[in-house]
Amino acid sequence: MASNEASKKTDLARTPQRGSVTPGPARATPPVRPAPKRVGPVEFLGQVRDEGRKVTWPTRKETVVTTVMVFIMVIAASLFFTVVDQAMRYLVTLILGVGTN
Repeated sequence: MASNEASKKTDLARTPQRGSVTPGPARATPPVRPAPKRVGPVEFLGQVRDEGRKVTWPTRKETVVTTVMVFIMVIAASLFFTVVDQAMRYLVTLILGVGTN
């Protein structure tokens, strides 16, 4: 097969190259952040204590109510899945006859 380099060169001269669009304005580089200051263990524990003071802690009543609700939901979910499991066991036994003597 003959090479058609001459036609390629003329085609390149007529059509703009892909990606040859003039680039837009250069992106601004983000400012360089200084390295974080290293703190010792005593200062770190002090900062932890200060942050702990900012937390809104739940009252004893809120904690008890939330705990009781969690237990109620666990019991409800376990009852639901027990009923569904037993129903599916019954249906599979009925359809397949597995476990019958």
